[in-house]
Amino acid sequence: MMIITKKNTTLLSSSLLLLMMIVTQTQPMIMSLHTNSRWIVNDRGDRVKLACVNWPSHLEPVLAEGLNKRPFDAIAKEIVEMGFNCVRLTWPLYLATNDSISSLTVQQSFRNLGLSDSLTGIAGNNPSIINLSLIQAFQWVVRKLGENNLMVILDNHISVPGWCCSGSDGDGFFGDKYFNPEQWLEGLAKMATLFNNTQNVVGMSLRNELRGHGQDVTTWYKYMQQGAERVHAANPHVLTILSGLNFDNDLSFLGSRPVSLTYNGKLVFELHWYKFSDGNAWAYGNPNRVCRNVVNRLKSRALFLLSQGWPLFVSEFGIDETGSNENDNRYSKCLFGLMAKLDLDWAVWGLQGSYYLRQGKADVDEPFGVLSFDWSGVRNQTFLQRLQAIQHPLQGTSIYDAAYQRTRSPN
Repeated sequence: MMIITKKNTTLLSSSLLLLMMIVTQTQPMIMSLHTNSRWIVNDRGDRVKLACVNWPSHLEPVLAEGLNKRPFDAIAKEIVEMGFNCVRLTWPLYLATNDSISSLTVQQSFRNLGLSDSLTGIAGNNPSIINLSLIQAFQWVVRKLGENNLMVILDNHISVPGWCCSGSDGDGFFGDKYFNPEQWLEGLAKMATLFNNTQNVVGMSLRNELRGHGQDVTTWYKYMQQGAERVHAANPHVLTILSGLNFDNDLSFLGSRPVSLTYNGKLVFELHWYKFSDGNAWAYGNPNRVCRNVVNRLKSRALFLLSQGWPLFVSEFGIDETGSNENDNRYSKCLFGLMAKLDLDWAVWGLQGSYYLRQGKADVDEPFGVLSFDWSGVRNQTFLQRLQAIQHPLQGTSIYDAAYQRTRSPN
């Protein structure tokens, strides 16, 4: 133990000052992104292309998946090595609005769900989070991503923690059983406030995959505009990202009526595109003809926004990476061709090689995962190489490498 005396006070103060200077120099700057026509840019006007991977944290345990398999820093470093510059980190609304969930410790959450094996894995690989509350653990994940120079987009994925999504789960549209609009606005404001000065949080996706029989355009405008305003008021640094209708496959209504907000330069729209977004189209016919027809539909549903001067973020797409699904393989050729041609921002689904708990089953493999089941390496090297081919910007203003460390705001 060091005994502080008059003699060493000056030395201690100097040491602390030096330590503070070192910490300040190694921490990433706060980066405030904004939009310039259809591009996302930094404060210098350089394009920042979002090349993201989804990392789920919205299922029942309410913890970023895979922390039972490897230490966090090892996973984060692998994300960077694979070429991604950001993470779309999902969260359930109840994490921000339900104290009985947010105040649970990681240990309590996993014990309540009977996930003793996963808890043992977390204790071995990431012991520092065991006794954190779930909201503290979420903050810890965001901070650790920042320490690894990864941008974060916070995605409100669902209200009740669990697997998403179906059209009849009571969690799809404003006014559904588990989707109270006022609670949602409150949760968005709380989360935006919580990360108001967090260096690497650059965007907030307001709600994932609106859906169900009750959805309508008038209600969409009412609440999505309110949600965007609430987020911006609480945290003007972040991009506000709005999803469409029908599982985020349809933004066509914006062609006749734009979104009306009190602020400019922060609005981005998002689109989801999987093989199953096109029904059974990829199972039949000539793949080139199917691709042409699907792209034409996408033009009327969402791609027209680019010519209107709005950024379009393909925040979910992906395939069965075992390579066994021929329809996925056909769809992916069309997907990568369009993504390269339009140089879109994107987030692949997903990072996770496995889930702690999915639809009642523990330690479930995710064939759509970029990482293997044990999180030890890449599941499909060919698919990763195709992703890497579209990670860097090809178009836009003052094109620079899109890596986070090269797009920080200057001193």
